[in-house]
Amino acid sequence: MIICHILGGLGNQMFQFAAGRALALDREAQLQLDTSGFKGYRLHEGFQLEQAFAGSFHLANELDIQAVLGWQRTRWAQNIVARPAMAPMRKDSLVIEPHFQYWQGIHNTPARCYLKGYWQSEKYFKKHVKTLRSDFGFRLPLSGRNAVLATRIRQCNAVSVHVRRGDYVQNHVTAATHGLCPPDYYQAAAHHVASRVDNPVFFIFSDDMSWARQHLPLPAPVEYVDHNQHAYDDMHLMSLCKHHVIANSSFSWWGAWLNANLHKIVVAPRQWFAVARNTQDLLPADWVAL
Repeated sequence: MIICHILGGLGNQMFQFAAGRALALDREAQLQLDTSGFKGYRLHEGFQLEQAFAGSFHLANELDIQAVLGWQRTRWAQNIVARPAMAPMRKDSLVIEPHFQYWQGIHNTPARCYLKGYWQSEKYFKKHVKTLRSDFGFRLPLSGRNAVLATRIRQCNAVSVHVRRGDYVQNHVTAATHGLCPPDYYQAAAHHVASRVDNPVFFIFSDDMSWARQHLPLPAPVEYVDHNQHAYDDMHLMSLCKHHVIANSSFSWWGAWLNANLHKIVVAPRQWFAVARNTQDLLPADWVAL
């Protein structure tokens, strides 16, 4: 049995599940998800995988978690930081991501383990892309205004543009870690796409649409998608676009990845964090970093 710690917004949850799912397939083991960290969690929309996607997401209970870890969980254990030397372990069953870039050591972990980390690289699950695309098939069809918008997206050279601000602005700790993509990045990314795509139409997705309207004059027609209450509806619409300009956000990373078009152009910010961090394995090889 493999148990994967799930926390964060939808994009983070997808990375965590994808790494656990791939490892479970390799080990021919059952995957369960520990969502206990969402108790009292106030950011984003809580645990969303079951709401968003058609895959099977099996939740772990406390007895299963204790059986894998081999010790009674405490509040300290649930909030352990990524310092393997400090982590209590039973036969190396607690597997903590040691750094941000891809870690080859995950393939040496036992078939009975607890994964804790973000695992933000396609390299963790690239072997099982077909299965993950099936798992991340959207549970519900788009309806109403979204169905109309989806038709429009399919009929043009749609380019999704994601502007992430929200908690990146409001939370000083988050802001200091992630930073913000400046208008110059979006201008350069939009021109990169427009120079390679005939008659592009930019579809803007943002948690701060007033800022986007004011600061992002783009070199093509623009439509603002500002009506959805659930993030996964925005991600669904993003995935239907032919090309993508993403923010330094796992959410739009997945919006672009779910587009299976082999000829898509995906532009991403070269500087993903405000602080120094090795991000060499974050972007698929065919994406463009600006």
